[in-house]
Amino acid sequence: MPRRCRSVTTLAGLLILTLSALLSTSASAAGTAAVGISHTRPVPLTELTVVSEQVASGLRRPIAITGLPDGRMLIAEKNGTVRAYHPDTGLAADPVLDLTARIDTSDNERGLLGITPAPNFARTGMLYVAYTSLPAGALTLARLHIGAPERLQVLLTQEHAEYGNHNGGQVAFGRDGYLYWSTGDGGHANDPFKAGQDLGTLLGKIVRIDVNRACGTKPYCVPAGNPFVRTPGARPEIWLYGLRNPWRFSVDPVDNSLWIGDVGQGLVEEINHIRPWQGGANLGWSCKEGTPVFDPEQCRPGVRYVDPVFEYEHYLTENCSVTGGVVYRGIRTPEARGTYIASDYCSTLAFAVRPKPGGGYESATIGNFPTQPTAFGTDVHGELYVLSDLPGWLNRVRFERVPPA
Repeated sequence: MPRRCRSVTTLAGLLILTLSALLSTSASAAGTAAVGISHTRPVPLTELTVVSEQVASGLRRPIAITGLPDGRMLIAEKNGTVRAYHPDTGLAADPVLDLTARIDTSDNERGLLGITPAPNFARTGMLYVAYTSLPAGALTLARLHIGAPERLQVLLTQEHAEYGNHNGGQVAFGRDGYLYWSTGDGGHANDPFKAGQDLGTLLGKIVRIDVNRACGTKPYCVPAGNPFVRTPGARPEIWLYGLRNPWRFSVDPVDNSLWIGDVGQGLVEEINHIRPWQGGANLGWSCKEGTPVFDPEQCRPGVRYVDPVFEYEHYLTENCSVTGGVVYRGIRTPEARGTYIASDYCSTLAFAVRPKPGGGYESATIGNFPTQPTAFGTDVHGELYVLSDLPGWLNRVRFERVPPA
């Protein structure tokens, strides 16, 4: 017995020594590999410019774009059709979806406005869409299978009959698995329904819902972490408020923050950057338009308004309406990673905004996009595309380095 114990002990010791050596070797190799990885530092924004290449034409008022796991891009056309583009085969001749029978296109800003795949699209084929529905232009959020549009299921609606403009319409999933949807303030001008500061309506908001479950009679649930679930009189779906027409926003896949392009009244256009812990933020409209005060009667003492991280002049310029964009996370130009790119529908200027490591933001104008940019999207590799409205173009976007001034 004692001899057997000593043998077992010796064998165990040898195994431990061998395992330790293997682990040490693996750790050393991993460390060497890590050292060999080169991490390209971002360059100053002034050393970047954008270059656009037209890759498809013949689209009918393309208004939203999203990437699929199989490499395709889905492009929503305002009238309710959805076209597919693949860089290897080009733009498919026939729509992959036709929702025209449901869509109210009675105003320049009404129509099919947003589209995004479910996070598990490769397995389920589910898409989420936002549109203004017949007969009265109600803001509508729905889901459907890409192969069975007739079984479309409406999730959430907001009446919007009086005016045809300011419909919002972006839909996007966050890293948290929740679905985000933007709505405008009800239209016309001057926030006629004072909706921006009213928590009792979904107008002028970004909402957040859980579409993976149903609660009661609703085909979705309200996340327990939504900021107004216990606020009397407030819609619990609201995530952010104080918006005018955030018809284009995006989620940064790295940190789950929201970048929001909110169209101004006529003085300034603004871009907001909202971190995941800022749920319930008040972005100011219609007390404020960007940082300037717009309507003092809508301002409340003691209320904290979150200012935009970037704004630019609208009045007496070629600018007219901000087109919110996306954060570049592709691999083709590592020097530009982490840079938010947006534009303006009229001036087509390329705006670049990036958080500074020590706080604050840097920004620059780094070129122009093709005429009438309506939406930005990224493919499965994180590379950028931009749509052009009335010409009906799809353009691939890349960055180039330019010598410092």
